[in-house]
Amino acid sequence: MSTPDLSYLLDHTSHVLRTRVAAALAEIGLTARMHCVLAHALPEERTQIQLAEMGDMDKTTMVVTVDALEQAGLAERRPSRTDRRARIIAVTEEGARVAARSQEIVDRVHAEALASLPDDERKVFLRALERLTAGHLATPVQSPKPARRARQ
Repeated sequence: MSTPDLSYLLDHTSHVLRTRVAAALAEIGLTARMHCVLAHALPEERTQIQLAEMGDMDKTTMVVTVDALEQAGLAERRPSRTDRRARIIAVTEEGARVAARSQEIVDRVHAEALASLPDDERKVFLRALERLTAGHLATPVQSPKPARRARQ
């Protein structure tokens, strides 16, 4: 018996999960990137650059995402309280409400995916993924032709 194609298994399940999250968030007018920015900007003061790194977004994508959040009244760019040169992304009151709702949606989609596994397998599966992401697969290796980095 041949070894299962781990790359395919992880890529395929990740892709399908992202499509399900995207479809569910679209019902409230958000993209996954908008959710990511709101979720990470809400708990503490973060710059656009920090949020882009957390969401694995390039500069242009981040600007477009924050523009959409501002246009929707969910976030705004403000001067940092700690660094006058920096601008942070502040979540508005409405943005905080939407972020809570979008987190419920993401959590639901994740729970639905995991519910397809029996309880005992679910726990082992999650523990194994956590070990891989904290251990052997924690850091990408340098390559002459870099692979596209997965979203976090």
